[in-house]
Amino acid sequence: MNVRPNIVLVHGAWADGSSWSAVIEHLQADGYKVTAPQFPESSLAADVARLREVLARQDGPTVAVGHSYGGQMITALGTDAPNVVGLVYVAGFGLDEGESIGALLAQGPYGPALAHLDVDPQGFAWIPEDDFVNHFAADVDPVKARVMYAVQQPLHWSALGEVMGVPAWKSLPSWFQVADGDQAIPPDAQRQFAARMGATTIEVPTNHVAMVSHPDEVLNLITAAAETVQDRELGARP
Repeated sequence: MNVRPNIVLVHGAWADGSSWSAVIEHLQADGYKVTAPQFPESSLAADVARLREVLARQDGPTVAVGHSYGGQMITALGTDAPNVVGLVYVAGFGLDEGESIGALLAQGPYGPALAHLDVDPQGFAWIPEDDFVNHFAADVDPVKARVMYAVQQPLHWSALGEVMGVPAWKSLPSWFQVADGDQAIPPDAQRQFAARMGATTIEVPTNHVAMVSHPDEVLNLITAAAETVQDRELGARP
């Protein structure tokens, strides 16, 4: 019987499920069941509802991995995340109760990756190509970065004002990868998130999309989390 936990990979804003491709390939080769769904990013409620549907489909203990705004999604699962036994944040938002992304970003000027967001008439924010290639995915090969730009999933502006309830990391073990050159989410904010959740933390010399530019380091963190929760699950069995 395969006792390894399932892995659910949650993409962030201005990315999609394909951003996890390199990580998925290696996790599958190591025998993990992996799911990397697409999210509408039309509201936090809609995204979390979609995530809950995916988690409910898992056949056992699951590690939820969130990048960027995907960290907001896994945090917003609260105290009753279906099948989830561990959380991994990849340069992700790990807010506490009562906080919002907008309030955090308002503490200083937006980073270069988000400095010129283009909000369309429906309220979805897009990153212009130059900012995407040169700042959002700055350490990704430019050819690949332009492909990522073409498939970016815009975030509805209202998501920035969503206030966090009781965060899932209060009741689940957490791991955190800080991107020390991030031009979207300030690295110091990431360090603050990781410290207050008591997360097992690594720092990677990378910009915002580490799962694309540094997949090996992200893979190792996810694997470490999966092995830890697997050992705990086995130890808890009679």
